[in-house]
Amino acid sequence: MSSAVARSPRPQQLNFRATDRQADLLRRAAAATDQTVTDFVLTSAMIEAEKVLADRRHFVVERIRWDELIELLDAPLPSTTRLRALKARRDPFTDDGA
Repeated sequence: MSSAVARSPRPQQLNFRATDRQADLLRRAAAATDQTVTDFVLTSAMIEAEKVLADRRHFVVERIRWDELIELLDAPLPSTTRLRALKARRDPFTDDGA
């Protein structure tokens, strides 16, 4: 009995180089999971990519830390006297003479 799986078209081609040891390891792991090397590499890379990107989109904070964060965000801004002085200075990147 064949375990053929319908595959969606893959219009993008990615190329990379591997050492003999890396290629052998990937081939063995793909065979052990009954996948092609391409499927194994893509699945593994997608899982890792999702982890990397999730780490930049979501973070876990303990409840007490969350409450502290909300307090900081809701607190009034400190004095902006220095920022006002900086903004009042002439812009060195324009020629308007102001």
